[in-house]
Amino acid sequence: MTAEPKRATPEGRAEPSQLPGAAPAQPRVVPEAAATDAPSPAAGKQGKRRRRLLMIALPLILLIGGGGYWLYGGRYVTTDNAYVHLPLVAVSPDVSGRITEVYVHENEKVAQGAPLFRLDDETYRIKLAQAEAALDTARLQIAQSRAAHATAVAQLEAARGIAAVQDKELERQQQLTTRGVGSQASLDDATMQARQAHNAVAVAERQVEAAAAALGGDPATETDALPAVKAAIATRDAAARDLDKTTVKAASAGTVSQLGSLNVGQYVTAGTEVATLVDSADTWIEANFKETQLAGLVPGQSVGIEVDAYPDLELRGHLDSLGAATGSQFSLIPAQNATGNWVKVVQRVPVRITLDDAPARELASGMSVHVAVDTGHNRLDALR
Repeated sequence: MTAEPKRATPEGRAEPSQLPGAAPAQPRVVPEAAATDAPSPAAGKQGKRRRRLLMIALPLILLIGGGGYWLYGGRYVTTDNAYVHLPLVAVSPDVSGRITEVYVHENEKVAQGAPLFRLDDETYRIKLAQAEAALDTARLQIAQSRAAHATAVAQLEAARGIAAVQDKELERQQQLTTRGVGSQASLDDATMQARQAHNAVAVAERQVEAAAAALGGDPATETDALPAVKAAIATRDAAARDLDKTTVKAASAGTVSQLGSLNVGQYVTAGTEVATLVDSADTWIEANFKETQLAGLVPGQSVGIEVDAYPDLELRGHLDSLGAATGSQFSLIPAQNATGNWVKVVQRVPVRITLDDAPARELASGMSVHVAVDTGHNRLDALR
């Protein structure tokens, strides 16, 4: 008997052939893959209603949320077109001269009154010595005028004494002539001498007035209060000031920058800018808001400030003032919109913001910041 080949079962295992006389083998039932149950009609309708409800509810929620956000928004007016500003003081000498010494270097912090550089002062020392000599001369002339006044007063007193004597002699000669004792010639001589004495008095009075005029009309006036001496004192003080200005000092505390043109041996004229002093004592923010953002801005409103350079630094300030003109009006060539330019450009108005407290970190002039002005009311308040 030949053996029948084995048949492979659906599970991949070989099954032996049935032997003659053996009971017929029952076919093995192989389980099929589970099929998804078909949805019932009620479940399909319920799913459609859910989808429709979701399609209606989601836009409605977004609309309500967006409307609420818009109504309760608008309290803060923000802009990132804002920059830090510090006073930039031009460093320039008040007198001309050649630079002999430089006491500072680039970006050095200096205190108010600290010397920055010095000019050659020899010429100004000579001018001061000349002015002091002129002052001494003026005072000496006043002393001479006082002496001349005293002499004129003494001469006047002497002339008055002589005139009094001559008046008495004239009176005596008149009496003698009346009694027939004296001669006419003696009376004429007495009359002539009396007139000469009175003329001498008049001349002496004019001399006293002239001497008093040289003393300002009042001989009791102090020497330094007289015009000639005051002029000499002013000249001396001006010369002393020029000498003092040969040492250029910092007008305020800050940082010295742009020292490229400040070199020893260089000759600079009065008023020539040779450096820049950045004054750190006064710091403010200039924010350029759009003209459409100005309706709710009022001086005094609180402002939050974020500095781009220091993300962890938050500053507080208040709105100080609004600019009187847009930024374009301060440009060298303002835009001429009257020529038929139909493109409307939203203008920006500079707004000055003052810091409430000194910043914890040093700010550089020109740094970019982001500001948010708290107007104190939202759009819903405006609709009420």
